[in-house]
Amino acid sequence: MSSPAISEIETESPPLFNYLKQEIPLEDIRDYASPRRIQSIDFLKGFAIVFVILAHTAQYWLDPSSRYVYGLLYALLDILGPSLFVFLSALSVIFSIKRKEGIVHPKIIRNRIFTRGIVMIVIGMLTNLIAIVDGKVILVIFGWNIITFIGFSQIFSFYILKLKKKWRIIIGLIIIVFSPALRAILYEGKEAGNLVLTFFHYIVTSPTPHLTLLPWVSICFISTIFGEYIFEAMNKGTNDAYVGLFRIFLVWGIIFIIIGIFVPLPSFGFELQTPFTMIGGLSEYPHLELLLIAQNQIYFEIPGMPLFLIRGTSANMFYNQGAALTIIALFFYLIDIKKKESDFTNMLRYYGKVSLSLFLIHFIFMPLFSQQLGIALFLIISLSYIGFLGIFMYIWMEYAKGIGSPEYLIVMLGRIGEKSGQAVKKTTKKMYTKIKKLEKVKKMEDFMKKLSKDE
Repeated sequence: MSSPAISEIETESPPLFNYLKQEIPLEDIRDYASPRRIQSIDFLKGFAIVFVILAHTAQYWLDPSSRYVYGLLYALLDILGPSLFVFLSALSVIFSIKRKEGIVHPKIIRNRIFTRGIVMIVIGMLTNLIAIVDGKVILVIFGWNIITFIGFSQIFSFYILKLKKKWRIIIGLIIIVFSPALRAILYEGKEAGNLVLTFFHYIVTSPTPHLTLLPWVSICFISTIFGEYIFEAMNKGTNDAYVGLFRIFLVWGIIFIIIGIFVPLPSFGFELQTPFTMIGGLSEYPHLELLLIAQNQIYFEIPGMPLFLIRGTSANMFYNQGAALTIIALFFYLIDIKKKESDFTNMLRYYGKVSLSLFLIHFIFMPLFSQQLGIALFLIISLSYIGFLGIFMYIWMEYAKGIGSPEYLIVMLGRIGEKSGQAVKKTTKKMYTKIKKLEKVKKMEDFMKKLSKDE
């Protein structure tokens, strides 16, 4: 009778605090959502985070006479920064899930994804507590910004993967096409004082509608499909598989771009819009503010902003995802198929591995040059700042083992989810063992009873 008790003691996990004190491998911190063998994804994450930092520093540092450059270039190059960064982050969650399938218990995978997603949502909300809406400073309890949306996409993508690819693409396309009309209904209901529509407008749009739930959630449906294609090609590892992946991304990227610009959804993507021609104006589509900033100069006239460049529209979602797929295809061809490498590509790959930390810490020194820099001086200082952040992150990761960084916190808290998953697995295993033993005892008792009757 003592052996089962000994067996149970041996299968117990170490206490939670001792488990959390175990050293986290550095590669897990800087590579927690990386495809590893597909180098171009990390390169593009680094490429995107550099453009994100440039966009944010330009917004704060350029003097009033030069700020029109920020509005003009941000509108044109948004896909190289925030939009590409969000698409890659949503796509990369597939690697966190697929790498563990069949190796660890499904509940462990689920708990790790959940804890990571929740941590990112909390971090995103903390960075967005105060916002300026209609010229007023307000306290924001909830808002859709980049980090919040990425955290949500981590959790949402876990469940989306249970759907077949054809259903994901159908649902994703439906969301893209009908989201603007639905948002218009919610906005007009809110303006009319309808409490139910006001509540749903708050959930879908939030006081900071930079990446609204609709239509941006469509990225989760579509990126998971292409993430699986990458994972399949990565596992095959053959040149034919990589060339096939390149063609898939390039063809679909071009198709999506054409749809975004030239297909009426219901308006053509190339049609010009202003804050006065769109329902909700700046409060519903704050990306239109870039048009007003770009117009604040005497050199040329800008009558409007093409619909495919305005975040949150159907045209923009097709264009963004098509451009992301095309960019991924081109750099995948150069880096993973043609093996083009240099110190520059290696540097951006490293930036990609620590992109979450870079995104958060780059705000620290924003107050240094508030509206003080001309274009030339801005380029010198901002690029130097990006270089400084890279050196800072390298020292933090390589010499301080990344302790305290956002990636470290995500992995650390992910261990709590992993620990609870292991506990579930072990409890299930012990219960299964006990049931089997009881079944054997019952069978023995039945056998003894039958034997006694026969005698």
